[in-house]
Amino acid sequence: MARTVPARAGDIKAQRQKGTPLADALDAQRINRLAHFDVPAHKSGRGNPELTEYLGERAMAMDVNSMKPLDNLGHPVSVIKEAQELCAEAFGADDAFFMVNGTTSAVQAMIMASVTTGDEIILPRNVHRSAINALVVCGAIPVYINPGIDKRLGIPLGMSVEDVKRTIKEHPNAKAILVNNPTYYGICSNLKEIVKLAHAAGMRVLADEAHGTHFYFHEELPVSAMACGCDMAAASIHKTGGSLTQSSVLLTRKPVNPDYVRQVITLTQSTSASYLLLSSLDIARKNLFFKGRDMYQKTIEFADYAREEINDLGGYYAFGPELINGDTVFAFDRTKLSVHTRDIGLAGIEVYDYLRDDYGIQIEFGDIGNLLAIISCGDRMMDIDRLISALEEIKRKREKSPIGLFDHEYINPDIAMAPQTAFYAKKRRVKLEKSKGFIAGEFVMSYPPGIPIVAPGERITADVLEHILFAKAKGCFMTGTEDMSLEYVNVLA
Repeated sequence: MARTVPARAGDIKAQRQKGTPLADALDAQRINRLAHFDVPAHKSGRGNPELTEYLGERAMAMDVNSMKPLDNLGHPVSVIKEAQELCAEAFGADDAFFMVNGTTSAVQAMIMASVTTGDEIILPRNVHRSAINALVVCGAIPVYINPGIDKRLGIPLGMSVEDVKRTIKEHPNAKAILVNNPTYYGICSNLKEIVKLAHAAGMRVLADEAHGTHFYFHEELPVSAMACGCDMAAASIHKTGGSLTQSSVLLTRKPVNPDYVRQVITLTQSTSASYLLLSSLDIARKNLFFKGRDMYQKTIEFADYAREEINDLGGYYAFGPELINGDTVFAFDRTKLSVHTRDIGLAGIEVYDYLRDDYGIQIEFGDIGNLLAIISCGDRMMDIDRLISALEEIKRKREKSPIGLFDHEYINPDIAMAPQTAFYAKKRRVKLEKSKGFIAGEFVMSYPPGIPIVAPGERITADVLEHILFAKAKGCFMTGTEDMSLEYVNVLA
């Protein structure tokens, strides 16, 4: 399949893409003066004046429940169906499903539609928590491929084609392979070759494109999942595509059965879908189709400029396409501004905190060695320069020896049992500092990015424990444990 690009203005496809059937239907109900005897209770905002003042009358009037003119997300037959069809066409998919529980629900739906209890699924260990959560729910067995590692940066890369080939040979009964396209840091695997290998073995390919929506709309960016022939892809439109937070799409290609996928989605997705989120997907799709290339050209230019300027500061390393090695870094997302901070003696999370607290700059995340700033066409050059200046001042005022800093983000897991088995097993609490050698019964991770340091069923090794303690001490936002303070961790009894 060719990469998706906008059609000429006079083309039939372009004429179709001008429509926003769901957004139009929602706006129509806003002005038709219905007497509402349905939920929500705020009744177009009249029942909650304070919230109406906070969010605005128009938003409150469009926060409605499913009704015949607005279709039903769980069983779409009219305007939602039309909007999803336009979305599929814009992204080069056969079918598209609007998701209002975030890309988490899209990732989980494509996994649960592909594997079930006892089935094997091949995936890199540096997946988002949502993927492993799906295995906890459905009982499938993970076959992990350890990603490549960049020793200087300490970050996980993509999957080696040779590792994929070997794993397929060793696990011929696996039902699917999941691929990050891209990773949080902008790293892409050789997706086309992985699809070729998987399909030859009768396996589905699922792509986590939480940070890859823009790949569909600019020819200089890495290739998208649908263009590579993936069977399913979870695309987070709100992250890089301009829709409201929590809105996403699940894309599928034949021979995937869309009706079965819809049934799986309804197992976990809300039956009271927000029409504000749904209409934002409809409008964002239209905007991406007609303006996406210009949007992402501007984004690329912003990010390239920022990388060059930050690298000129010295000490920092804003990495980019020079990492491409044809395998574990097959392609790099140039819109990502990922910056290595360890050489100035600061963890990424420390720089994150300084930027926010001292300079009024909020970035996406900082981990123990790097930070990530999300760049978009909505940024301004003055703000890009503000970030660069702040980084320069942080380096000048706070640079120190990097001795003692933790030097890698990814640790090869020691897997003792399936995530579902461990999660539901009998557990006991132990002090975090004394958990070495035990099998984890819960997740421990920094969020963002939400990639587990240890997952249920994995042994807490000395490296794992050191990583957790270091991240906690540096101020990373630690999640996943029952104990909110992370003084204790649940392990198998």
